Amino acid sequence: NFGSYLFIASDTLYFQTYLSSLKYAVITTIICLAIGYPFAYFMARAPKHLQPMLLMMIMLPFWTSFLLRIYAWKTLLVSNGVINNMLLSLGIISAPLPMMNNAFSLLVGMVYSYLPFMILPLYANLSKLDLRYLEAAADLGTSPLKAFWLITIPLSKAGIIAGSMLVFIPAVGEYVIPELLGGPDTLMIGRVLWDEFFSNNDWPMASSVAVVMILLILLPMALFDKYQSEQSEVEA
Repeated sequence: NFGSYLFIASDTLYFQTYLSSLKYAVITTIICLAIGYPFAYFMARAPKHLQPMLLMMIMLPFWTSFLLRIYAWKTLLVSNGVINNMLLSLGIISAPLPMMNNAFSLLVGMVYSYLPFMILPLYANLSKLDLRYLEAAADLGTSPLKAFWLITIPLSKAGIIAGSMLVFIPAVGEYVIPELLGGPDTLMIGRVLWDEFFSNNDWPMASSVAVVMILLILLPMALFDKYQSEQSEVEA
């Protein structure tokens, strides 16, 4: 329905919702990368007999239902939840902190849920890194920090891009986490899509919203595919 696309283009609500979804997806990806890269690096450099245990720690949350894990965060972050009660009992705060139904709770839930998807491809990439490059850099007088920046980061670029795509793409259309942990200021396109389908029963509009969301997701996927093709040509 072409009219639905025109309405989406003319209504600021949809534009702001798409923008909000992209913003929170980008922030989630950056935080996951900042947390996940050091952990993946530590895993890759850990003794071989410890790596399966560390990998199991990353996979452990998947043994529990996704909904149960999100509800657990809801229990932790509410005003009378575990975190606020502990801080109040220790005298660190005098009133409960507003940690629920806002951007903070949304990002906590999204980072927690998608962090393993960042760590796993990074670990797979870093574990195959040839350490002789770092040894050669050290022999030439390069500091460990400089060698990390000039050698390790560029050689792990494929893992960084793959992990970022695995986090960013599902985060854009996330529905459950914004619904349970977010608030009125954290509206994302997944919730709008749900409302169009099941509350408004406007299927043409819902389909148009979904198509635009897919187009937004296809762009980073196309960039990733282009990068993979270029890397294959270089290696060949």
